[in-house]
Amino acid sequence: MCKLLQLLVALALSCNAAAATWPERPITIIVPFAAGGGSDIVARIIAKYLTESLGKAVLVENKPGAGGNIGIVATARSKPDGYTFMVVSSVLVVNPNLYKQPFDPFKDFAPVVDIGASPNVIVTRGDSQIKTVAELIALAKKSPELLNYSSPGSGTSPHLATELFKFRAKINLTHIPYGGAGPSLQAVLGNATQLGAFSLGSAATHMSAGTMRALVHTGAGRMADFPAVPNMTEAGFPNSDSETFQVLVAPAGAPQDVIDRVSKEVITIVKRADVRETLRQTGFTVIGGEPEVLRARIAREVPMWKEVIDRAGIKPE
Repeated sequence: MCKLLQLLVALALSCNAAAATWPERPITIIVPFAAGGGSDIVARIIAKYLTESLGKAVLVENKPGAGGNIGIVATARSKPDGYTFMVVSSVLVVNPNLYKQPFDPFKDFAPVVDIGASPNVIVTRGDSQIKTVAELIALAKKSPELLNYSSPGSGTSPHLATELFKFRAKINLTHIPYGGAGPSLQAVLGNATQLGAFSLGSAATHMSAGTMRALVHTGAGRMADFPAVPNMTEAGFPNSDSETFQVLVAPAGAPQDVIDRVSKEVITIVKRADVRETLRQTGFTVIGGEPEVLRARIAREVPMWKEVIDRAGIKPE
């Protein structure tokens, strides 16, 4: 009995010592999309300041593909040792309803921070002859096979929002999914597609520069930096609000003391005035919610998106 007690004490001391010395090596933040999109932008901001506060390098690793599933599954299968995290968008709560159980958002991940969110926007190139939602609908009804749109991937929030819009407007737009917002943005800018669907955070820089024009957004009210852009209700399609969120998670089983520390550090980072302003300029509203806030969001949005997917008849491509 004494030896067993000594072993348990030694084990507890060892765990405490390991926690006290964390981090001992670089930390990786996986982004399940290509560079240049909303998740990537947020991850790199967090990595920069987290490197400073932790005193160890925090690296961003892009793992795009399969609508985000490749990077998400890679994170779920990572060793839960406190050295792997993931910044991910709404695909975390959408994909389980769209694909055949690639992962379980409740069992495979530990919530860390509800970072922020932005509305989705449907855009054209800045020099497009389509200038309003009404013109888009009229052209789509006149030539049902003419128009297409890019998105960051099948099952992403911008994709679902646009499919819901198509359903409500009774029009056809051919969906062309890309492996992240970066290449999807380039598809619009390069005229590979006539339209694009993005989170505001991904498209805001191009909208400000005039290289893209937003026809409609999926948030409530008007956007502060783009007040001329109508929302879905104003465009004639009520109850079509949706957001693209950005959150930080870890593989299930990661040390709770590490999760608590990273959560505290990241919330401090995103609530800094300069970071908040940077994120605002890229279309994000900072939330900075603790793990329980994120856990509640996941529990709320998984069934919500299931209803949207089922109602619109959306299938993975």
